[in-house]
Amino acid sequence: MTRLLIVTADDLGLTAGVNRAIRRAHLDGIVTSTSLLAVGRAFDDATQMLRSTPTLDLGAHLAIVGEDPPLLTAREVPTLVDRHGAFPLSYRTVVARGLAGRVDPDDVRRELTAQLERVLDVGVPVTHVDTHQHTHLWPTVGAVVTDLAVAHGIGTVRLPRSRARGVVGLGVATLAHRFARIGRRAGLTFTADYAGLDEAGALDAARFAATLGTLATRGAPTAEINTHPSEPDDPDLGRFAWGYRWGDELASLLDPQTRARVDAAGYRLGRFSELHASTEPEAGAR
Repeated sequence: MTRLLIVTADDLGLTAGVNRAIRRAHLDGIVTSTSLLAVGRAFDDATQMLRSTPTLDLGAHLAIVGEDPPLLTAREVPTLVDRHGAFPLSYRTVVARGLAGRVDPDDVRRELTAQLERVLDVGVPVTHVDTHQHTHLWPTVGAVVTDLAVAHGIGTVRLPRSRARGVVGLGVATLAHRFARIGRRAGLTFTADYAGLDEAGALDAARFAATLGTLATRGAPTAEINTHPSEPDDPDLGRFAWGYRWGDELASLLDPQTRARVDAAGYRLGRFSELHASTEPEAGAR
């Protein structure tokens, strides 16, 4: 039986080079979906690309971390920013603030509502929601993301998983299990399997092949792999100290052998709009 594989390119709107790479990876490669960063500097360029590429599935990539500033002012979302009005660079800060009770859910709701509405205003159907650095796994953020998705009729939210050993892997598994339970009760749909968190920024052809093989071995009927392609010589990526190999990811997504491996593994490429409730993970899925 053929299984559904959704290949998502995150961070649309981050730079013009990212936008061009995502479009190319869709038209000439295996990317079927993208998620748009409302706070990205190249948002306007991304909207033009989306309107001219109707076959590319669109999601909202909501952010409370990263180098780009929030849509709202520091006065409107004081617990999300520093004294300069900037988001923290890492999800670790969100977790630390959350544990200390210093993240106001109303601030999260105000900022993420503004971001989601900006994406919806593009005029292209939004089929799914995810977050920058997967911060919706944190309960305060996840509750807001769940409410916003339901309120706007968006039926699918990404459910990240990790197989990493140690504190990060255990933390992701625990939080993902909790988010899946709450999201399912709210009527949200998830892919039954996922990859991309552990592999972020390193999905060259060899790593993609290994990741695909692992997913195929587990045999879930639906899966998402999220990726981060860009043009390898994009000068605007110099301000990000992520260590990502964006160009290698783009090359992997364009490689004809990668598409052949998808077929050989028994997958067909598809979209989030094809998901059904019957494909949701079981309560113990990781």
